[in-house]
Amino acid sequence: MFRKLDKLILKAFLGPFIITFFIALFVLMMQILWKYIDDLVGKGLDFITIMQFIWYAGASLITLAMPIAILISSIMTFGNLGESFELVAIKASGISLLRFMRPIMWVSVLFCGITYVFANNVIPYANLKFVTLYNDIYLKKPAFDLKEGVFFTYIPNYAIKVGKKDKDGKTIHDIVIYEKGNNLQDNTISARDGVMNISDNQVFLEFNLKNGYRYQERGNYDDTATEYIRVGFKEFSKLFDLSSLQKQKTNDSIFKNNSKMLSARQLNKNIDSAYRSQKKVTERTQATFNNILHFAKISDSAWKKANEKLSAPVIPDSVRLSVKSRSLNIVEQLKSEATFATADMNRYKDDLLFSKIEWHRKYAFSLSCMVLFFIGAPLGSIIRKGGIGMPLVVAIIFFLIFHLLNMFGEKFVKENLLSPEIGMWLSIIVLTPVGIFLTYKAMHDSQLFSKEFYYRGYHKLKLLLQRNKPKA
Repeated sequence: MFRKLDKLILKAFLGPFIITFFIALFVLMMQILWKYIDDLVGKGLDFITIMQFIWYAGASLITLAMPIAILISSIMTFGNLGESFELVAIKASGISLLRFMRPIMWVSVLFCGITYVFANNVIPYANLKFVTLYNDIYLKKPAFDLKEGVFFTYIPNYAIKVGKKDKDGKTIHDIVIYEKGNNLQDNTISARDGVMNISDNQVFLEFNLKNGYRYQERGNYDDTATEYIRVGFKEFSKLFDLSSLQKQKTNDSIFKNNSKMLSARQLNKNIDSAYRSQKKVTERTQATFNNILHFAKISDSAWKKANEKLSAPVIPDSVRLSVKSRSLNIVEQLKSEATFATADMNRYKDDLLFSKIEWHRKYAFSLSCMVLFFIGAPLGSIIRKGGIGMPLVVAIIFFLIFHLLNMFGEKFVKENLLSPEIGMWLSIIVLTPVGIFLTYKAMHDSQLFSKEFYYRGYHKLKLLLQRNKPKA
């Protein structure tokens, strides 16, 4: 009997889970695509590059799509069973809600493990590739596209404008080319007609111009007087290098030490290294201060004993200026050392903070699958509504709470308002009691979301107020 029930609940859960997971992943990917759309449009990117961009961006969203899919699918599953009175029949047969939830609970544990493995191994690699690819795309200038009456200025030191372009896309008219040589020389080419061709490898652009003039200004920095030259031509060829418009190939080793590109084991090493580096900076600064301030080496008893013999420090006039100058030098040395030490400590402090954030993120997002399951399953059994109406609304509300708590927690950690141990686990800390409360209510057949329950309560309260109302 139990095996049949386990198969029933698993079959009812897996279908909605798969659908909601891919829908959530698609929506999140569209959000990412919309965020970076300005950096992709007009760059002349090929289909493979765009697909790689979406693939690497989507990989990091799986840890966010997994919890929301578990939440929605668990609400839908138990809501459907409650609406069809299957849940009532199962409870009437003596099977507790926790026993009925056990198959999906183990599946949620499995998803927690999958999410952690993915966050620890796949996402760091995907983040590294995404940042590298995005850097290449961001630095890539817009693809070569001459528009009529508009200057094209993305080729270094050139500004090109055509008055009219024929339908063949090659024949052009009323061409103006401004060439910037240096701060003193500006050369200009104007032509009535011409033909432009781009090499097969998209590296060079050739203009074959006809019936025009070349204006050239010559001079040097020592003499402001310049020589102006005008040369007419019937045919003139101009070659432009388009390599600056191409997408560059950045070495991904540049970003490999970023905390988002590291596994938990590597983050542990970074955290230990940051602690050791902070200790070394403290010891170095203390040693430097001791070398500069010689009295720091003297014990307190010896200092007090020497101070008792001197009623007041006396500095002869002959060495007063020298003492003042030496004191200023000592202060400058102390200030310089303190500045360098502070900069080093702040750098190691940031490294330590971001490493801890990413370390806790991997475990917190993995455990969130289980927490949201214990919110979704009892909610579905209490609501007893199937489909995508009420369950979807309730799921979105709880997911927004979960997501906002994650965002606020991380922000508070970065602003040093909360420690990483609390800030990165804020959503788990807040939602775990909610899950326990909802599970308790579901096990005792609570009418938490029943209209009749609240209507009866309102009616009783109204009658109570009428009875206690003083008579006129």
